[in-house]
Amino acid sequence: MSTTSATGTSLAIDGLVSGLKTSDLINSLMSIEQVPQNLLKAKVTTTNSFISSLQTINSLVQSLATKASAAAKADSLDVYTASSSATNATVSTSATAAPGSVSFTVGQTAAAQVGVTAAMSSWGDTASPLTFTKPDGTTTTVTPKTGSLDDTVSAINASAAGVTATKVAAGTDAAGTKLYRLQVTSTATGAANGFTLHRGTAADVAAGTATDVLAETGAAVVTRASDASVTLWAGTAAAQTVTSATNAFADLLPGVSVTVSKASTDPVTVTVARDSAKAQAVASGLVDALNAVTSYYASNTGVTSTTSPTSGTTSTTAGVLLGDGTTRSAVQRLTSAMSTPVDGKSPSSIGIVITKDGDFEFDADAFQKALAADPAGTQSMLSGVAKTVADAATAASDKYTGSITTAITGKQSVVKDLTTQIESWTDRLTMRRATLQNQYAALETSLSKLQSQSSWLAGQLASMSAN
Repeated sequence: MSTTSATGTSLAIDGLVSGLKTSDLINSLMSIEQVPQNLLKAKVTTTNSFISSLQTINSLVQSLATKASAAAKADSLDVYTASSSATNATVSTSATAAPGSVSFTVGQTAAAQVGVTAAMSSWGDTASPLTFTKPDGTTTTVTPKTGSLDDTVSAINASAAGVTATKVAAGTDAAGTKLYRLQVTSTATGAANGFTLHRGTAADVAAGTATDVLAETGAAVVTRASDASVTLWAGTAAAQTVTSATNAFADLLPGVSVTVSKASTDPVTVTVARDSAKAQAVASGLVDALNAVTSYYASNTGVTSTTSPTSGTTSTTAGVLLGDGTTRSAVQRLTSAMSTPVDGKSPSSIGIVITKDGDFEFDADAFQKALAADPAGTQSMLSGVAKTVADAATAASDKYTGSITTAITGKQSVVKDLTTQIESWTDRLTMRRATLQNQYAALETSLSKLQSQSSWLAGQLASMSAN
């Protein structure tokens, strides 16, 4: 039996008349119909796994290209470290540093100006302007909201005078009124950041009618603004004093910065020399980056066998990249580039050694000996090898034209096409299931009608026999 909905779709009651398990029959038939779609899905899974491996090795090759390009520069081994002979001077280097040394004495360190006003209970009865004047004549006038010390402090701190103010307790006067001093401090060190503080406007200061606050009775300039200074070749006719608004002296030597912390008459010697450890890291990093590529490739092209502990059967699994010509070609070019002689000399002369297994090792002792004996030749050799490797790595991993990149793009297109086919199959299978359901529903209906007819005929025959 079957019923029909308002939309015309037959809804079958499973085997009500025939006794057949209709749903099971339809599911069995659909499992056969779904075989092509399942094959497509399996293909998508396999292709996505392959794409993932391509992306991983492509990333490793890109990293190799970056390191190789850096190592190929004509000054890639020109890395230097600096040292100081005294604790009151620290030193740092930049990319432009060169070997050398210099001695100096530290005359003084940089200081910010600090001034303290006389003790007072307020700045004034009413709001009145005050003016800061720098050594170059630049003035900044500040007008507090009221004559209170708190408003004066707030106004100074909010101004562009380059000065901060703090209210400091200073006891009480004879009447018991609390007194305070204002401590004013320049926000930056150096003689150019000193200041004077006057009551009045900039015009009053220029006219000479303004009162110098830090010259009043009880007031004082606690610390005067000053530059840091060092004297090179002190005690000789070539003595030269260098000043800085801060305690840092940039490019005291090319690419060398010195920071002083305490004045001293004892000479400080700063020495800049090649950092052999950093230079070695440039060369060994190139080898490590290539080994990362070859190691990943080897692990994804190997064949492994696994024996089941229960059944004893053995299964074999091949690496994802096994048989892929694109990655095989790229790895071969990279290893060939790393071992290619430069000007007739083998890379092993600077410690880049290829083993009998085709892997690369870095011989630190060989590199250090070569660097010490012939820095220019070692640089030339490394630059030549790195340039060849960089070209091969870029050809494989360039984000637009790289061979591996192109392979990834192609496989992604395949997955996109397969996904479209799978979606088409989903629609096709949905229609096929509906067709089967309608056919079996129609079968049940037909059987029901035949059963009714059979019952009627049987009744008629029984009636005729009785008559």
